[in-house]
Amino acid sequence: MNDYFYLGVVTKTFGYKGQVVIYLDTDEPEKYKMLEAVFVKDDDDFLPYIIEDFIYKGVNQAIVKFTDVDGEAAKSLVKSELYLPLSFLPPLTGNQFYFHEVIGFDVIDKEKGNIGKCVDFMEISRQSIMQIDFNGKEILIPAVDEIFETVDRENKTITISAPEGLIEVYL
Repeated sequence: MNDYFYLGVVTKTFGYKGQVVIYLDTDEPEKYKMLEAVFVKDDDDFLPYIIEDFIYKGVNQAIVKFTDVDGEAAKSLVKSELYLPLSFLPPLTGNQFYFHEVIGFDVIDKEKGNIGKCVDFMEISRQSIMQIDFNGKEILIPAVDEIFETVDRENKTITISAPEGLIEVYL
C-alpha cells in the first residue's frame, strides 16, 4: 500500500459497452489524460487495468474503457478505488507536499511550538484533516493552505499557524 497513491474511484457505469465514469481525486485531473493503466485495490493486491480509451469530461470526471472489461464486469468495478504507483507523482518543492510525504514529520505551531508528529491524513466531508500524535493525544488540523507556513524536508518539520483555540481543544 505504501507504494501506491489514491487516484480516485469508479462512480458508475456509462452506456452498455463496458465504460465507466471515474472521479479523479486530484487538484490537477487534466494531468492524467494520458494514463495507460490504473490499479484497483482487491483485498491486499493491486490489480492492473489497462486503459483502452480515456475521455476527460472536466469537473474531475472521465469516461474510461478498460481493455477486456464488458458491461457486466464494468458493473462490478463501481465503487472500486483506483491507485497509481508513487513514481507517477511529480516531485513537489517549497511548501507544497503530498500527504504521504510528511507522515512522521514534526509539526511546529507558531504559537505552541512542537505539537507532535504527523501520523496520517483523513477525509471528512471532502475536507482533508492532518492527524497529529501529541504524547498519545490526537490533534486534528484542517489541511488547508492558509494554515501551513513552511515545509522543511531536510529537517522533517512542518510549521503551521493554527487558528486560535484549535490546539487547546485537544490538550
